[in-house]
Amino acid sequence: MTNRVKLVKYSYGLFGIILFLLIWETFPRLGIVDSTFLPPFSKVAVALGKLITSGKLFAHLFKSLQRSLIGFGLAIAISVPLGLVIGWFSRVERLLDPLLQTFRQTSALALFPVFILIFGIGEVSKVAIIFWGAKWPLLLSTISGVKNVDPLLIKAARSMGAKPFTLFRKVILPGAFPSIFTGMRLSATSSILILIAAEMIGASSGLGFLIYWSESSFEIPTMYAAIITIAFLGLVINYALIGFGKYVMRWQQTSVTGD
Repeated sequence: MTNRVKLVKYSYGLFGIILFLLIWETFPRLGIVDSTFLPPFSKVAVALGKLITSGKLFAHLFKSLQRSLIGFGLAIAISVPLGLVIGWFSRVERLLDPLLQTFRQTSALALFPVFILIFGIGEVSKVAIIFWGAKWPLLLSTISGVKNVDPLLIKAARSMGAKPFTLFRKVILPGAFPSIFTGMRLSATSSILILIAAEMIGASSGLGFLIYWSESSFEIPTMYAAIITIAFLGLVINYALIGFGKYVMRWQQTSVTGD
């Protein structure tokens, strides 16, 4: 893709954002929508600036990031190894698949009262519910990635005398990585969404709590400022994961070609 094509592509995206913000600013001022419930963007920007200068936004943001990263990290640490084992050993899959399919259909938020009863209303219950919701996309994507590795590559590696660990490290894991990476992106999104809902139910800090408190106090511009922050956070995490995925896949390609 040439620089000119990239510039045109980004210009269209920037134009779309500017157009959306102009509509947001003008519609409440013209009375097309009720400014009480959807204030102009300029008022939301002022509220966002106050949150930043007072330091409140960073305090809530740090708390939310801490919870989501711990839950997401636990999901990666458990789901990826478990998915590799289930995807590789068919007997393990036959044993666990009915249980996994049953559990994955259970809403994380529906189980939140159960987690509160077991772990209390503190940090552990919030991390646990994030882990529960984030692990399923990653686990199922890992299983699918392992099962879809090209069997010819596996046969070729075995014919050259590759030991099981070497086969797993050199063939299975690289072949399954694109699917694992897709699961990581889905899990990261799930961890943020579940976190916000959990913080609205039982928390005294975090972006979800800030939204709930602002709505209860009828601080509507502050509420929208917190919502924008969550959207921006999700965008940053998504692009960070995309960059990580490109780096790893480039490293894999380099290792294969020997450059």
